[in-house]
Amino acid sequence: MRQAPTHDGQAHEPPRRPRHRIAVLALAGVPPFELGIPSRVFGSAVDEEGRPLYDVTVCTATGAPVLSDAGFTVQPAAGPEALAAADTVIIPPTHAMPELGHGGPLPVEVTAAIAGIRPGTRLVSICSGSYVLAAAGLLDGRLATTHWNLAPEFRRAYPKVQVDEEVLFVDDGDVLTSAGVAAGVDLCLHLIRRDHGAAAANRAARMCVVPPWRDGGQAQYIDRPVPDPTVASTTATRAWALEHLGEPLSLAQLAEHARMSLRSFTRRFRDEVGMTPVQWLTAQRLEMAKQLLEMTDLPIDLVAHRAGFGSANSLRAHMRTAFGVSPAAYRRAFSSHDRVAAPRS
Repeated sequence: MRQAPTHDGQAHEPPRRPRHRIAVLALAGVPPFELGIPSRVFGSAVDEEGRPLYDVTVCTATGAPVLSDAGFTVQPAAGPEALAAADTVIIPPTHAMPELGHGGPLPVEVTAAIAGIRPGTRLVSICSGSYVLAAAGLLDGRLATTHWNLAPEFRRAYPKVQVDEEVLFVDDGDVLTSAGVAAGVDLCLHLIRRDHGAAAANRAARMCVVPPWRDGGQAQYIDRPVPDPTVASTTATRAWALEHLGEPLSLAQLAEHARMSLRSFTRRFRDEVGMTPVQWLTAQRLEMAKQLLEMTDLPIDLVAHRAGFGSANSLRAHMRTAFGVSPAAYRRAFSSHDRVAAPRS
């Protein structure tokens, strides 16, 4: 890591920003798996020198222990004061508040704890933890997601929320929601990527032995009639496309590779992945472009070419639409200290 020279001519380590403070609110009836996701994933996030990037605290609304849905008691490290001090608050699901499924009120102590969260704090829910945010009025007018199986009920209970049950998570800036169960892992890795770049997220994913980025959305897990075994899949074509992202891939080429008609391929692709082939291809190319911007010193036009956008202008337009920043601004924000000089050929 490069050291900053000082007025005395000595090189000293540059000052490091404080660790990001995360408070995980454990409610009665919390599933242990979802409760443990933030501690496990963010606890695996370290910088290039192995130093932790986050402090994670499990708390309850009153500071008292709560009973998980597995039958054992969760002893919190703190009470609602942890929520007030946090930079990010994460709310896992609860299976002990059925009234929320009908738009009912939160328990008084939970309402009071949430009211103590500082303005500007990042709010995150895992699975049906979105019900808690919605019941507190924090999702009104926002795009959000939850477990696909709960989406119809959620819409009825909270009509002011725009629900998309086909995605793994929704990033709406300062409020983020994830789909069911393991999608909480995807969202936590996304937050690490957003905060510290792809290299840090990839390191955390390797430690957790999970993919740093899951293909597709929640739609692929929605319970539907089992297709006829003779119906072809788009899996092999998606794998082939990932190996040829730098090439100009048309919908006709993808359908031809899958040996399907355009109409059948498009319908089958959406059923399996939850988005159109063009949307999926763009998302994969953006992910490749981000990694090239973070991990190499390639010029922007070459990044665009290798990621399949054809030109720097096309890459700029897509990145501004998807992330609200230019490639150059993204590189300044997320360039890694272990960036390498990539061959130009």
